[in-house]
Amino acid sequence: MSPSNVFKAACVQNCASADMSETLARSAELTRSARDEGADLIAVPEFFSCLHVGDDGLQTGAVPEEQHPALPMFTDLAKETGAWILLGSLGIDDGGSRLRNRSFMIDPSGLIQARYDKIHMFDVELGNGESYKESDVFEPGDKAVVAPTPWGLIGMSVCYDLRFAYLYRTLAQAGASVLAVPAAFMRTTGQAHWHTLLRARAIETGCYVIAPCQNGQHGKAVTYGHSLIIDPWGEVLADGHADEEDVVIAEIDLARVAEARGKVPALQHDRSYSAPENVMVTAQAGE
Repeated sequence: MSPSNVFKAACVQNCASADMSETLARSAELTRSARDEGADLIAVPEFFSCLHVGDDGLQTGAVPEEQHPALPMFTDLAKETGAWILLGSLGIDDGGSRLRNRSFMIDPSGLIQARYDKIHMFDVELGNGESYKESDVFEPGDKAVVAPTPWGLIGMSVCYDLRFAYLYRTLAQAGASVLAVPAAFMRTTGQAHWHTLLRARAIETGCYVIAPCQNGQHGKAVTYGHSLIIDPWGEVLADGHADEEDVVIAEIDLARVAEARGKVPALQHDRSYSAPENVMVTAQAGE
């Protein structure tokens, strides 16, 4: 089948809790709403099925992939709705010493077309007692992934990956015209950086960006909301509410990708260069 240039994408914005059954039921309801509004591709956030931060750390309901209740539920939902569904991520226990933060692309027949393990771990000290160390729990992935769809290739990533521009350049140069950035972005960093970083990734690559983000309270953590769909020129096409569950939809016209890249063909302008030498700078007296 030849790629189609125009389709509708949706971001589902939910507020996950430690109650996986309730959270999955609500996520499925929002996904059906997105399909009812005409979405062909529906993206849900990172840890959309279970998220809680308590005294004992980060809880994501991780189990082996073949036992995770979200997968049969959402593969069936893809078949029911006829939509492509991007599961932002699930906590997966693959038998190693640490878990995997894994994203899935599901086609309308219920088949998993691509898996991606989050590469960059959210290890930060934000001040005022707010700190996170994802690498204590999760093993980082080591492979960039593009998912095949009827609309061409979609570059997969998760949340904190957003801060590493080279990953998105790699995805775009591998053929992606759309970048997926499902997230559970914290409110503290979201208020400062979410819109700016996502717009930058779109502009740098000439790609559409689809970024569903959780919102609300998850124990000690608060996520930012503002799920975004951004065009290749950096224009925000859809922006979710900050304080409530939501579904946002926008039309994706891939002709805009070629148009943006034709105007600024930066993906073709890479040059090799030497890294700077480490030079010790000594302040002069009086300066």
